[in-house]
Amino acid sequence: MRINSGRGLLREFGIVFPVGAATFPDRVQSLIEDADTGIPLVLRDLLHQLVLEIGELESRIKTVEKHLGALASQTPVVERLRTIPGVGLLTATALVGFVGDVARFPSGRHFAAYLGLTPREHSSGGRRRLGRISKQGDVYLRMLLIHGARAVLQGAQPKSDPDRFRSWALEIQGRRGHNKAAVAVANKMARIVWAVWKSGKPFQSRSQAVADAIQA
Repeated sequence: MRINSGRGLLREFGIVFPVGAATFPDRVQSLIEDADTGIPLVLRDLLHQLVLEIGELESRIKTVEKHLGALASQTPVVERLRTIPGVGLLTATALVGFVGDVARFPSGRHFAAYLGLTPREHSSGGRRRLGRISKQGDVYLRMLLIHGARAVLQGAQPKSDPDRFRSWALEIQGRRGHNKAAVAVANKMARIVWAVWKSGKPFQSRSQAVADAIQA
């Protein structure tokens, strides 16, 4: 939020930054120190305070991540969930913390439905129609999985031989577009989370080429 606020302020002066948080504070600080940028003094002070706030937040985030990492190393299920593409430390610990016992869900579909990632069904006569996802359940967990799904789609692009999961994700993206694909991948991730959690085994996925060779 702080970074987006800074981008918005600077855009009013024709200064546009590329997407990404890593270099934003340093670049803004350089603008503040450059007397020829044409940025008013009042705005320079405001941006300086913004950079300080971002630095403090990043420090706190690193501390929290360090504590979560220590917790994860003592929680085997968290380590197993992190083997799933798109599921990082924050998502894995949040799932374990919020869900508790995954055995209360009889299937991966029930688990995905609990997270609001299954489409609503509108059927009449012998016709079945699926609508938008229900968006029931915990908003934060659903957001984490959808962000993870976007990371899966982005990370699959440069791979010359993606695994079966990423190949499926790219196929969905090609047919339905990025946004719908992200939701579909998040749904799939939720089902995989349930399976990995319940089985006690880490996620494994062969490359598509290997899978095709085995089937042949």
